[in-house]
Amino acid sequence: MPPTPRQLGPVGVGRMVCMWDGATRRGSHSAGGLILANHARECLLARGVQFQAVDDPMVAELLVLREAVVWCLELGFFNVSFEGDAKVIIDKINSADTRDNRLGAVLVEIVQYFRAHTGFSIRFVGREHNRVAHVVARKALSLYPAISRSFDFLAWLSSRV
Repeated sequence: MPPTPRQLGPVGVGRMVCMWDGATRRGSHSAGGLILANHARECLLARGVQFQAVDDPMVAELLVLREAVVWCLELGFFNVSFEGDAKVIIDKINSADTRDNRLGAVLVEIVQYFRAHTGFSIRFVGREHNRVAHVVARKALSLYPAISRSFDFLAWLSSRV
């Protein structure tokens, strides 16, 4: 269920923060953690995603970011600051540099999302500032191969704090 207007904060303070991180298990699969927070950085939603047969950390990070962007759009959030610790990917998006065969069409797609939605921004944050998304990514990785839509990541995360 999407956050209520009360959770978003006072009028004019509607910028959301979406933290994202990927995790890989070499030779097997990858997963990601997505955290949606309000302007006060209060965690409102948490989600884990899994990808089969993806063991390249850079590709995993990019796929998780695409999931984060689509998730925010589905929820109706168009004023979002995306924060992650994948500096190479973030630099490519900010410079609109899509010349990377390894990342291919997914990188092009994400750059197009950021061009089309002027309320979207992306910035690098170190692992210490992205720890919550990292914890969710690791949990999603541990749940493989069950793509468990019933797992309540927010409740699990709250129990760990």
